Amino acid sequence: MNISGILVIVPGERVEETIQSLNALPGVETHHSDANTGRIVVTQEAARVQDEVQGLKRIKALPHIVLAEMVHHHFEDSSEMFDGLPDELQDAGDPPDVPTFLQHRSTAKEA
Repeated sequence: MNISGILVIVPGERVEETIQSLNALPGVETHHSDANTGRIVVTQEAARVQDEVQGLKRIKALPHIVLAEMVHHHFEDSSEMFDGLPDELQDAGDPPDVPTFLQHRSTAKEA
């Protein structure tokens, strides 16, 4: 069993609608949401890494999704790690630019 933590961001007015859509997906469960930021914290359980990647693709394909990214992953069976990563998870070179609204640093000193 593989468990992944996924951050989903949608327009704030679409949070409740998106939570319903997310909870309808197999293996997906929502845990926390904030309508002010449009952020939703999700876990996904899947039998294999490839199934997790497909599940993340299903989440990204939902209406109104601004961002959906895996932020944590747990392998129940580590032998799968040695079978190689799916193409979608291979290093694609330079990381993409981080959107400004995700760069908020709550630990920054105020001037």
